[in-house]
Amino acid sequence: ILPLISKSHHPRAVEAATKYFLTQAAASTLLLFSSMTNAWYTGQWDITQLTHPLSCLILTSAIAMKLGLAPFHFWFPEVLQGSPLTTGLLLSTAMKLPPLALLLMTSHSLNPNLLTCMAILSAALGGWMGLNQTQIRKILAFSSISHLGWMIIIISYDPKLTLLNFYLYALMTTTVFLVLNTNKTLKLSTLMTTWTKNPPLNAMLLLTLLSLAGLPPLTGFLPKWLIIQELTKQSMAPTAMVISLLSLLGLYFYLRLAYCATITLPPHTTNHMKQWHIHKPTNTSIAILTVASTMLLPMSPMLSSI
Repeated sequence: ILPLISKSHHPRAVEAATKYFLTQAAASTLLLFSSMTNAWYTGQWDITQLTHPLSCLILTSAIAMKLGLAPFHFWFPEVLQGSPLTTGLLLSTAMKLPPLALLLMTSHSLNPNLLTCMAILSAALGGWMGLNQTQIRKILAFSSISHLGWMIIIISYDPKLTLLNFYLYALMTTTVFLVLNTNKTLKLSTLMTTWTKNPPLNAMLLLTLLSLAGLPPLTGFLPKWLIIQELTKQSMAPTAMVISLLSLLGLYFYLRLAYCATITLPPHTTNHMKQWHIHKPTNTSIAILTVASTMLLPMSPMLSSI
C-alpha cells in the first residue's frame, strides 16, 4: 500500500506514506511484544490463548492502532487526506480486514469493558471531529472511525454482527468513493457544483450517504438495529442509548454532504464555474453497489430465510 499512497510524489502524499509506515510498524512491534509478554509469563505462544492481563492490554492497543480506533486514531485522517481517492478506498476497507480478523480471533480474551469504552470514544470523536471539516476525505476518515466504534462495541458478545457491520460499511464506503472518483470531487466547494455533471449519480450519492448515516429503510440501518437489539439483550441498554445518540453527530455531517451534493447551493457571493454534463454511461459496478447500499434492509428477511 505504501507505493500506492506515495505514487503522486506530492509532499503531502510522501508525508502520508511515512505516517502510515511508522504507525503500522509501531503497532506490529506492540503486537509481537504482547505475544512475547504472554510467552514470558505463561509459556504459551499461541495468540488465541492470551491469559495474562498485561499482554491482553498491549494487544488491544496494537490492534486499535492498526485499525485507527480512538484514542489511537490521529494518523488515519491525515493519511487518508494525503492519498488519492482509490487508495483511500483501499485504506478504509481492505486494509481494515487483517487487524479486524486478528481482533475477532482474540476477542474472547480481551477486556470487554475496555473495548466498550474505546468503542464509545471512537463513536464520539469520529462524529465530533468530522463536524467542522471541509475536505471530503477527512470527513470519510472520521466516518470510518465512528463506524469502527459500532463494530468494536459488539465484538465480545456477537462477533458475527461485527463482520456483518464491516461488510455493509465496506459496501457503502466503496459506493461513495467510486462516485466521488467519477465526479473528481475532493472538497465540499467542488461537490456543490457536481450536480450539473451527472444528476442521477448525485441523487444516488444522496441515498448512499443517508444509508451510511444509518437511516431506515436503507441498508445502513440494518447493522445498527441488530447491534442495539443485541446490546439490549446483554442488559446494556444505557450503552446502546449513548452510542445511538452519538451517531446523530455523524448524521449531521452526512446530511451536510448530501445537502451540498444534491439539494441546493448555499448562499454565496462568488460565482462558481458550472461543470460540463457527462454523457458517458455510469459504470455498472457503481450501479450494482448503489442498489446494494440502499436496498438490502427490505431484502434482509428474505436473505436470512435463504
